[in-house]
Amino acid sequence: MSNLPIGFRAAGVAAGIKKAAGALDVALIASNTSCKAAAVFTSNKVKAACVLRGKNQIAANATDFRAVLINAGCANAVTGDLGVRNAEDSAAAVAAALGLETAAQVMTMSTGVIGVQLPMDKLRHGILLAAQAVTESGFEDASRAIMTTDTVPKTSTGVFTSGGKAYMITGMAKGSGMIHPNMATMLSLIMTDADVSATRLRLALRRAADRSFNSISVDGDTSTNDTLLVLANGASEARPSEADFELALTQICSDLARQVARDGEGATKLITIRVTGAHTEAMARKVGRSIAVSPLVKTAFYGEDANWGRILCAAGYSGENVDQTKSSLWFGGIHVLDRGTPTDYSEEAATLALKPREVAIQLDLGLGTAESTVWTCDMSHEYITINGKYRS
Repeated sequence: MSNLPIGFRAAGVAAGIKKAAGALDVALIASNTSCKAAAVFTSNKVKAACVLRGKNQIAANATDFRAVLINAGCANAVTGDLGVRNAEDSAAAVAAALGLETAAQVMTMSTGVIGVQLPMDKLRHGILLAAQAVTESGFEDASRAIMTTDTVPKTSTGVFTSGGKAYMITGMAKGSGMIHPNMATMLSLIMTDADVSATRLRLALRRAADRSFNSISVDGDTSTNDTLLVLANGASEARPSEADFELALTQICSDLARQVARDGEGATKLITIRVTGAHTEAMARKVGRSIAVSPLVKTAFYGEDANWGRILCAAGYSGENVDQTKSSLWFGGIHVLDRGTPTDYSEEAATLALKPREVAIQLDLGLGTAESTVWTCDMSHEYITINGKYRS
């Protein structure tokens, strides 16, 4: 059984863009029919050529997409007018190879080193190979082709029902470093055969992104290429309600986001931060993000040091009106702080709660009923090793 929704095909091929010989580095995803589209892009003011092009495409026409080209090994960011032309030319090459009407039906994404021009001869060759290879069973190769410092591919698939008809949502993502709320060095493509309008798709994606990809942090950096794209071709003829589709999309996005955080560069632990008792969900998310990005918090988790003071400190400088006298904190099931006062907890038990590869903490602000969950990872010596020699 294919893990792609009805009407989608995919391929991942080696074009020689990555330094490693034979490494998959060009992914191509195609739909047999036109797709509605919605996207969320990086908030960085410095944007890659593919992001600038993609934003214009979505704004001009979000109802006629047929393919997505993703290359790894070169970000095509800060590459001037030539970089913009190369992004357009690569889309045109895909359109020609697949027999599409226009390059505007093709979205492009790139990831890799900033300030390097796309090797267009290699990319054109990769496009031809990929166009010949796209099949219903090519999703795994495509998910591997978009990886850079990722150690594993990241995919998620779910089957849902609406009105007695089943529909599928399948997604893939890449991201390991330069990950921070408001998108990051994170590319994600999500496909569905549900029949969803472009307007509903846009609203659902925006809310799903806030609860998933905008709720993770690896290192606090926001990159130039971040793109989260969802395509819906309606091939299943299922028409889920707005609420049901948003819930299903959020499930897939959250699964992918957790995988990104778990695979953070040099990470040894996935950390789930649940902030409860806030006035609003936005407040809870902002406090959680502040904790998630703190180097002191992240290194303490790496060292398995139950230094809860660092967590309260990060919550306090979040910009939200946190009241320490109402705040309570748990490491795993260990209650370490009760409304601003340390409990008589066992230091040994608190340390043991930090040893698993997946660690959960809860901070209750004691102010209201809203909550939010944020995911991050620890920061190890290996993170410095990876990023200190990224280009070598």
